[in-house]
Amino acid sequence: MSGSPEPLATFCGNCNCGCPQLFVDESAPADRRIVITDDFGQRVEMSADQFGSLIEEAKAGRLDAAAAA
Repeated sequence: MSGSPEPLATFCGNCNCGCPQLFVDESAPADRRIVITDDFGQRVEMSADQFGSLIEEAKAGRLDAAAAA
């Protein structure tokens, strides 16, 4: 990411282990603007539409089984 945008969300946050975070990189192309980083240094980049679809799936409960694993 260019610059240092603040994370919108930090998943865990109870340690200094480099918790997964969610960012919006306004300087990125629209299809890569949403960025999720993990605690291993990897990242997923997606469009706002793709992220919105993920949120809809989660709200509908279709990801509950993955969270329970």
